[in-house]
Amino acid sequence: MGVQHVLAMFGSTVIAALFFSGIGTLIFFCITVPSYLGSSFGFIGVVASSTGYTYTPTAGPNPHIDVAAGGILICGLVLAAIGVIVLIAGHQWIEVIMPPVVTGTVVLTIGVHLSTSAFTSATQTSFDGWMAFTTIMIISLTSVYAPGAFRRLPILVGMVIGYLIHFACSRTGAAPEIDYTQVYNAKWFAAPTFVKPVFEAKAISTIVPVCVVLLAENLGHIKAVGAMAETSLDKYFGRAILGDAISTIVSSAGGGPGTTTYSENIGVMAVTKVFSTLIFLIAALIAVLLGFIQKFGAAINTIPSGVFGGLSIILFGLITVSGARIWVENGVDFKDSRNMLVAGIPVVIGASMQTTLKWGNFQLDGIGLPTFCCILLYQILRGTDNLKALYQKVKDRKNRRKQQDSVSELEEKQIE
Repeated sequence: MGVQHVLAMFGSTVIAALFFSGIGTLIFFCITVPSYLGSSFGFIGVVASSTGYTYTPTAGPNPHIDVAAGGILICGLVLAAIGVIVLIAGHQWIEVIMPPVVTGTVVLTIGVHLSTSAFTSATQTSFDGWMAFTTIMIISLTSVYAPGAFRRLPILVGMVIGYLIHFACSRTGAAPEIDYTQVYNAKWFAAPTFVKPVFEAKAISTIVPVCVVLLAENLGHIKAVGAMAETSLDKYFGRAILGDAISTIVSSAGGGPGTTTYSENIGVMAVTKVFSTLIFLIAALIAVLLGFIQKFGAAINTIPSGVFGGLSIILFGLITVSGARIWVENGVDFKDSRNMLVAGIPVVIGASMQTTLKWGNFQLDGIGLPTFCCILLYQILRGTDNLKALYQKVKDRKNRRKQQDSVSELEEKQIE
């Protein structure tokens, strides 16, 4: 099951970030509710802009990744400060800013936005489309009808069988040949390449606002896992934010990307219904080990796009539904037109936006813009209701403390 989680995140976290992906997951495991941490998509646009890098197949590595690492490190420090505030002041104020209608919308929007890349991967050719459909059916049937342990490993089973089917078809000329050149050329063992961060004001001002996206992603994922496990995990908000922040700081200190909890792996939990913390510890150790095995990364990259596309459609689809589940289980009232607007507008933006908006050094992508839009729109439309709700939460908290103090005094008298 640990291997299954590694395979699920591999489409988004490649070998260059794999080592810090494992380290970050270990940090998160020690601090809060275990989940898998991988490289955050929220940094892609701002890193490319702040370093002046444009990707092409022949472009090679980003020569200014050190500048990006400096901005990401500062972003991690800001996120850590927010986590400390939540630990000290409690998470109630975050719930006022980001109630279920907002967190559910953010989770749903993440799934919808990323589904575009999944569909693109699944339909590059007509054969890829058939392989994606085959992979989806194998995973779906395995998760429902397979016997015993296989039912708990639908992602792994689907990927292996899908790969073998593509390989067999390629032998008969019905599918494109799988190119193993990178596997042959890759070294067996090699240490990851570390880069020392460089701090520049422009890069910092561009990258730091992404911490809001990381904050929303963490809260949304905590809500999603809690909804699937049917257990409230709200009390872990502060530690989750702090865990992600420390992971991002450690990763960027070595030239790695910012990290976030991964939707793909939450999707795996949704499919398997297994929430064992030990699985994430094993997955993290595997990722650290594989960070040194270059041939494994090259082999994973040979998995056909149709197979990966089918897998991604399932995982992002489950994340999308998890967002809607947050609405349902928290009784979000969609008869209220304000909730309709708060939920509807960001989802449409996230589904349709395939570019990056820029205002000077400030940039937002198809996840960041809907997140900001959802939070601001909710605050504007709710008006003074938020202040009243925050005041009531603080008042209730004080009353609970008084009751606890009264009980303590009574117990002391009884002891005397």
